[in-house]
Amino acid sequence: MSTLSSPAPRFGHEVRATVLLALPLVLGHVSTGLISFVDNVIAGHHGTDTLAAVTIGTALLWLPMLIPIGTLISLTASVSQLDGAGRRDEIGPLFRQALWLSVALGAVMFFFLSVVPPLLPAFGIAADIVPGATGFLHAVRWGGPALTLYFCMRYLCEGMHWTLPTMLFGFGGLLVLAPLGYVLAYGKFGLPALGAEGLGIASATMMWLQALAFATYLWRTRRFAHLHLFARFEPPRWGPMRELLRTGLPIGITVLMEGGLFIVTALLIGRLGATEAAAHQIAINVAQLCFMVPMAVAEATTVRVGHAIGGGNVAGMRRAAWAGYAIVLCTQALSASVLLFGHGAIVGLYSNDVAVAALASSLLLYAATFQFPDGIQVLSAGALRGLKDTRVPMFLAMLSYWGVGMPLGAGLGLGLGWGPRGMWIGLITGLAVAAVLMCWRFHATSSRLARAVP
Repeated sequence: MSTLSSPAPRFGHEVRATVLLALPLVLGHVSTGLISFVDNVIAGHHGTDTLAAVTIGTALLWLPMLIPIGTLISLTASVSQLDGAGRRDEIGPLFRQALWLSVALGAVMFFFLSVVPPLLPAFGIAADIVPGATGFLHAVRWGGPALTLYFCMRYLCEGMHWTLPTMLFGFGGLLVLAPLGYVLAYGKFGLPALGAEGLGIASATMMWLQALAFATYLWRTRRFAHLHLFARFEPPRWGPMRELLRTGLPIGITVLMEGGLFIVTALLIGRLGATEAAAHQIAINVAQLCFMVPMAVAEATTVRVGHAIGGGNVAGMRRAAWAGYAIVLCTQALSASVLLFGHGAIVGLYSNDVAVAALASSLLLYAATFQFPDGIQVLSAGALRGLKDTRVPMFLAMLSYWGVGMPLGAGLGLGLGWGPRGMWIGLITGLAVAAVLMCWRFHATSSRLARAVP
């Protein structure tokens, strides 16, 4: 094959490799999104107040969870670079230190969820929502440490180009949550009807079962036997954990900047009343389900970029990123079309409340608008993580989401009285600014690396 004709086949191969790596991640992330879907459907049919309580409780659950998720995802880039460089003997010790870090982060998360419920009235949350949200948080906090351990083990597998467990354990969790959540919320088989608190108990139970199942898999599988993941007990060592934090904490803050924008938006809308909170939760849950696809492609791109740069292949690194962009543009066109033409039918799955359904249906049209900027910004962030370029993207996220998106959304939604629609305009604008800045950052960083290679 000639030199002139070789780039296209190589690019096509990279697209196929990324798709194959991302597909189980897509299904795994969709299963994670379906957890919220199951909670919301059960809560929505239980009552509007229950759905609003789960909305606020879920927001406050994920607020402290975003930093651990983002921090631990640095394990994916570190493992993929070590694997690409042939330094696989260093992966097991790094993983054991990451487990200690995840335990510490899980404890911090538990503490946060323990102290925040009494503050709900001070946040301006409507009085009829507070009891249910408090019950949900008091129950689900017990699953926090399990969730951080689960993500630690998941990111190890993904860094080794093995994404099937993410899918299998994700859908396995649904098989626990759906029936258990229904039984506890509605009080079947002689049990008391616990509403939102029952959904919190079911979610925490599912988290521990997922973590234990994943640990058993890593212990028994031959695929990772050569890594000696549990070969010996090691006490916490500050050096490796400091390196994980150095790379991962900016990622965690970046994830918090974006996720926090959505979470604080939910909390502010919660001040407007149960109907507005419930409608927003329906729309944002659908948007989150759509987001699972580009997020999975971004994580696959992190692995492909990290593996290439670990092996010193700068051209392969850039090719991996462009393949990710190409895939995401296609996926976002599809999701935007589904939201644009199917918003009414989608809302009907969640609630029979006419007022809630009408507002949620209109918000899904806003969600269709931000599909492209959302996909581009998350893919750019994933490519940058593969390069371990995390500090500057953190500041870009702060500027985009909190310097632009939140002030605009709060000004329109609360200041001018536009309600949830004004808040969603802020979301769209923040994501668009982030997409431009993150894409620019990757182009600048990758171009600099390309020029440095003779």
